[in-house]
Amino acid sequence: MTEKPANPGEALPGIFASAFEYLLDSGQRSVLFMDVLRRRGEQYREHLAETVPHVLNYEVELIADGRSLKRPVNYGLVRVKPPVGVEIDATRRPFVVIDPRAGHGPGIGGFKADSEIGVAMKAGHPCYFIGFTPEPMPGQTIEDIARAEGTFIEKVIALHPEADGKPCVIGNCQAGWAVMILASLQPELFGPVIIAGAPLSYWAGVRGKFPMRYSGGLLGGSWLTALTSDLGGGKFDGAWLVQNFENMNPSNTLWTKQYNVYSKVDTEADRYLEFERWWGGHVNLNAEEIQFIVDELFVGNNLAAGRIKTSDGEVIDLRKIRSPIVVFCSKGDNITPPQQALGWILDLYKSTEEIRYYGQTIVYTVHETVGHLGIFVSGGIAKKEHAEFSSNIDLIDVLPPGLYEATFLAKSEDTANPDLAHGKWIMRCEQRTLDDLRALGGNSPEDERRFATAKKVSEINLANYRTFVQPWVRAMTTPQMANWMRKLHPLRLSYEIFGGEGPLMKGVANEAEAIREHRKPAATGNPFLKAQEAMSEGIVNALDKWRDTQEAMSESMFLALYGSPVLQAAVGIDPNADPSPHPEMSAEHRKALDARITELKAKISSGGLRECGLRALLYVGMARGMVDERSLEALRRMRKDDAESHLTVAEFKMLVREQFFMLLLDQEAALAAIPAMLPHDMGARRAVFAAIREVLSAAGEISGETRDRLMRVADLFGLGKDAPESSFRRQAKAS
Repeated sequence: MTEKPANPGEALPGIFASAFEYLLDSGQRSVLFMDVLRRRGEQYREHLAETVPHVLNYEVELIADGRSLKRPVNYGLVRVKPPVGVEIDATRRPFVVIDPRAGHGPGIGGFKADSEIGVAMKAGHPCYFIGFTPEPMPGQTIEDIARAEGTFIEKVIALHPEADGKPCVIGNCQAGWAVMILASLQPELFGPVIIAGAPLSYWAGVRGKFPMRYSGGLLGGSWLTALTSDLGGGKFDGAWLVQNFENMNPSNTLWTKQYNVYSKVDTEADRYLEFERWWGGHVNLNAEEIQFIVDELFVGNNLAAGRIKTSDGEVIDLRKIRSPIVVFCSKGDNITPPQQALGWILDLYKSTEEIRYYGQTIVYTVHETVGHLGIFVSGGIAKKEHAEFSSNIDLIDVLPPGLYEATFLAKSEDTANPDLAHGKWIMRCEQRTLDDLRALGGNSPEDERRFATAKKVSEINLANYRTFVQPWVRAMTTPQMANWMRKLHPLRLSYEIFGGEGPLMKGVANEAEAIREHRKPAATGNPFLKAQEAMSEGIVNALDKWRDTQEAMSESMFLALYGSPVLQAAVGIDPNADPSPHPEMSAEHRKALDARITELKAKISSGGLRECGLRALLYVGMARGMVDERSLEALRRMRKDDAESHLTVAEFKMLVREQFFMLLLDQEAALAAIPAMLPHDMGARRAVFAAIREVLSAAGEISGETRDRLMRVADLFGLGKDAPESSFRRQAKAS
């Protein structure tokens, strides 16, 4: 008697067995996929039922509630409790992470161990998080939120009087521009500022890519924002912002995201649900908030231009920021491309010298491929870029003013002094010029005039809407109608319809449980699986071509419409004027700068061994045009071992800046003053010179102009004739 096979398909020959195997597998996957959607819907409802929904993966302690402030806001400050095994150093500067309120709820900056918060705590920093509730407080504005965040940061500073430096504040996406606004209004509160994937120059970009910047003009400006807020009863549904993100990548929205779960349902369900918990946590904004964002930033492009004022008349000028600014962006980001993340530098400054005149240190890094969310969500990015920023935040803080690019070199067997670098990477800050930013691409003057025209059209349309339409819309919109409009939003419905407790979804849950007990996936070589993958690729390609065609048409329409000389003349755009002029240096700043230059020149001959050592180190190091984290670690260890050195990071930073500017103002006079400033003790001179050489050699061999400058320093220190036969002099003789 023939034994019956365990799998009926095994009794079928060849292609029929593969077909049966695939049909069984695809049927099981379909049910399991439906069950994932059911779990997503249940998760969505549970998440919204929370008092303060968030996706932080850590225990937190509420420190300050913005709803109790004089001008209440729906923001709060929490302390993040480190997990077991993570030690926090109370003397290290705290990190404060702020997530964007761009349609989603808070927590993505710390929703897993390999995150911005996770790597900062691993580096020993106390961590805090500023989040928000789903509903705004009545009447709250963007300025109210900025002032509240300033109050929160003051609280963090007060909680860490022993910290060696002001808090490092990370602003993700839209929180980035909010942090920059606050840092310009209250610069005394900030240590280094890290803005990740944050748009600051809203018109910037290159033709043929990332046409989201055209959408405001193609919709006729911000009147549609006002209409949506009015239909929402004075609130703007954040689901519309998420919808905008979804529309930018139709192949992922309509197919890939779901197909990836369906095709790998045995392994991808948990990851998908983890992300969807955040992606579906929609929040609301007040009409005043979203109107400010659209009018002043995305359509108006007024932030970098210094055309935004606070309620008390203070101009928001990003040049007032005194803390180092770290800009992290990516060429793979279709929401905030590098031009929008970095263009504000070109909008504000005419040269790198002008950046230095304002005492600003700007460090940027451009990833080649990672997408927008990956900048602050990807575990790989967290373990590399964010981990390096956290470990080397003091290096960034003491960099002399200027423009730098952060690069990351993987450690290898040939790496010199690997023990001086944290982690698997070595961070370098290499000097750059504005031409390096211009090389990324940007608008022509004609394109800038097009965006200026779109701004004027937006202002006209918004004024007409407010005069002729808004009163009628507000009169007919009831609270019940606004609530139903939010509930019936397509994105909200996509979660709700699968999250019910009806018999259909209960049946899916029961069937999925049975399938998991008897799961029979098809073999990886099954020809029908390969055909399925080919069909999926065809769908993705078709949707991508549709997107590319749509984007090309959008760009052509925008350029043609707003490039019309007739329209430009009608709205008052001067064809001969610069639509985006650089803001001029104020008379007050010029006066203060001149006074500071006079003061520094008078102090060139002042100081002792410490000033001479730093001046000499900066002079030699300037030849390299970069600072390596190994050099700073060597210097940090020397400071730690020096019992007589009681300089804080802030004091050391001030000393570095003074010596750096003296070299910039008059290098020869600054060097010529060194011999008279040095003590007569030759042993002390040799010790400082040896320290300089050790710091410089930490990053590798001393050669070329760096070696020549070091030899000149040896002569200035009086060590030229009787100095020991050091390695650099042997190299000089050999060459």
